[in-house]
Amino acid sequence: MKLKVIQLLPALNAGGVERGTIEVAGELSRRGHQAVVISAGGRLLDELAENGAEHICLDIGKKSPDSLLLVKKLRILFQHSGANIIHARSRMPAWLAYLAWRKMDEATRPRFVTSVHGPYSVNTYSKIMTRGERVIAISDFIREYISTNFSDVNMDKVSVIPRGIRADSYPRDYKPSKKWLQQWHKQYPQLANACVITLPARITRWKGQEDFINIIANLNQLNLEVYGVIAGGVEARRRSFQEELTGLVQAKKLEKKIIFTGHRNDLREVMSASSLVMSLARTPEAFGRTALEALGLGVPVIAYDHGGAGEVLNNIFPQGLVSALDQAAATKRAQEFILNPPEVTKDNPFTLKRMLDSTLSLYNELAAAGSV
Repeated sequence: MKLKVIQLLPALNAGGVERGTIEVAGELSRRGHQAVVISAGGRLLDELAENGAEHICLDIGKKSPDSLLLVKKLRILFQHSGANIIHARSRMPAWLAYLAWRKMDEATRPRFVTSVHGPYSVNTYSKIMTRGERVIAISDFIREYISTNFSDVNMDKVSVIPRGIRADSYPRDYKPSKKWLQQWHKQYPQLANACVITLPARITRWKGQEDFINIIANLNQLNLEVYGVIAGGVEARRRSFQEELTGLVQAKKLEKKIIFTGHRNDLREVMSASSLVMSLARTPEAFGRTALEALGLGVPVIAYDHGGAGEVLNNIFPQGLVSALDQAAATKRAQEFILNPPEVTKDNPFTLKRMLDSTLSLYNELAAAGSV
């Protein structure tokens, strides 16, 4: 059966939702299906086009009563699209898509899928992500979140499809090119031949940058010459938190030891040039993608043992786990790894192929069953 799948999300800038959307769209195209993405656009538009997908620009992520004006437009779009599947990946787009979809003819309308990408606040607004005819949970942690917080959901319709990475995109023992290293060390000369610990995370309070700064301070107090790299962009509304972090760095006299790189499109290179990578989210993440990417490269990871990052490390590198929010334990583990670098197993159950095969299998199964 030839599929036409419409995926909906707020924008195409950076993040796991965006990456998964592009990966699924690309796989649909490679298998001869049609892929359509509806969003407000963003820096990943060119990559989406390179993956053979069509993009329709609508600002469906705006949390405003005015967004309800898009419901009729979406219904008309769905009716004339010939789509088999509508796949909503975020709450506001899911509400708009659902309101448009539910008024369509049940005999001919597409099937409705939702993905739960995070442990959202538990309320009616978030519950829309469980309204899909099939619901994708991106980790066992998220499945448990759904079961615990939305007790009226039929869990038989919830499928766990973990995200994954391509082995050839994050090859074992990958080394950046000489040109990249020259540019990196020209920009940050203090990192040449240094012990570098990286936190790949956008600047937001729950991602653990404060913990990271404290851990780097602790390690330097132990007479370990380490440098900390915080690799992640900052949105305008997070500027005040960025200033707080800068103030903390200054208070601990780490101006020469901690680098804020801003948004990077080359995290693979940044992580592969690091001695350690950390995952320190203060609240459980849905899936530990950056931890998985670093481990794929063979770079040891230290992570708080909760949420998706905990799942990833429990399967691949359990020695990197420390109790959630325990900065002292993370410091001690980092000290151990610096003095005696561990080997990372090559086994990885979280592959992109598995994720794509499972997702398209779900689409096919649902489309073949017909509308209800």
